[in-house]
Amino acid sequence: MIHRRRLLLAAAGGAGLGLARLAAGAPNIGPAGLSAGALESAEWDTLPGKLPLIKRSWRPPNFETPTRFFNEPFTANDAFFVRYHLAGIPQVDAGTWRLRIGGDGVTKPFELSLAELQRDFEHVELAALCQCSGNRRGLSDPHVPGVQWGYGAMGNALWKGVRLKDVLARAGLAPDAVEIAFDGADTAPLDATPDFVKSLPAWKALDENTLIAWQMNGEALPHWNGFPVRLVVPGWTATYWMKHLVSIDVRRSALQGFWMNPAYRVPKGKFPIIERFVSQEVPASTPITEMVVNSLITNLRDQMMYKARSPLFVRGLAWDGGFGVNRVEVSTDGGREWRLAELGEDHGRFSWRQWTFAFTPDPGEHVVMAKASNRIGATQTFDLVFNPAGYHNNVVQRIRINCA
Repeated sequence: MIHRRRLLLAAAGGAGLGLARLAAGAPNIGPAGLSAGALESAEWDTLPGKLPLIKRSWRPPNFETPTRFFNEPFTANDAFFVRYHLAGIPQVDAGTWRLRIGGDGVTKPFELSLAELQRDFEHVELAALCQCSGNRRGLSDPHVPGVQWGYGAMGNALWKGVRLKDVLARAGLAPDAVEIAFDGADTAPLDATPDFVKSLPAWKALDENTLIAWQMNGEALPHWNGFPVRLVVPGWTATYWMKHLVSIDVRRSALQGFWMNPAYRVPKGKFPIIERFVSQEVPASTPITEMVVNSLITNLRDQMMYKARSPLFVRGLAWDGGFGVNRVEVSTDGGREWRLAELGEDHGRFSWRQWTFAFTPDPGEHVVMAKASNRIGATQTFDLVFNPAGYHNNVVQRIRINCA
């Protein structure tokens, strides 16, 4: 007998979308601070080609990477988080896939096959963190609507593809092009649901690091992460990283639509935005753009017991919007004293940076905290910068451990 949920998923997204539930009603999946509903509804599930991940929603599928997979410099493809806005998940045939480049801001519209994309342009590979704008939304206080992510709506990978600007150059950009709009092959189950279309300011689209990528960590993009090609916008949140890319439109005017306004916006003046999206700004709000400086402790668990008077190694990650993390400080006494952690290998300014810190704990409780800073002087906050969408949560993490 086919489970009703599996049948609904197949109807929404086509063959291969069924889930294998591993632990129905698994409690307390996620960090302390998530809403009770988010903890109760979370469960371990698998998507085809993926390891068991934390299911936050199933239609559309939104799956979070467990923190234990973040102890490596790059996140394995089969453990990489999954984020969709629309429930119609495409099954794309790479042999027949085409990318259309057009719009009123080009003089020579054209189409590309995957083979032509890979053959006709210079290949580029770079390391970059892909992070959902709402990562840690479930930790907002007061809680806000949306997918109640914990720490795992992100992943670091090596992306290979071609520069978007090289593809656009072939189309002949008009000098007054304002934005470049992108659409993917995913669809909505209802006509009333707006298609997920996003745009970038022309200057960001033409940045040498913005890619059309077909490879991730040395392999073809996984189905759930945008096969056969996706947009890679290093430093900016993943709302702009269009999956299953099928069309690029160069525009002489700002894109209008739900996913540009009112979605994915922050109140003006709340965050120190450097890379502004001026054509989409309004008096009260501005589009979310670059990621804020942040860090995560990856190998300690809250309220766990560790051995006293023996070296304890704290490991973690730090990242920002591409300005470059240059400092991580760790406190083991709840923030009274801070000491420098040792930074790991630098894989590039758009990659997260691993770090380690060793101390010998005395018996009793210790509150371990980590605080990252970057090369332009930004650092993490101790208090939530509240906004209605739950974006940019970079509050310094606190993990209570007991040592005996």
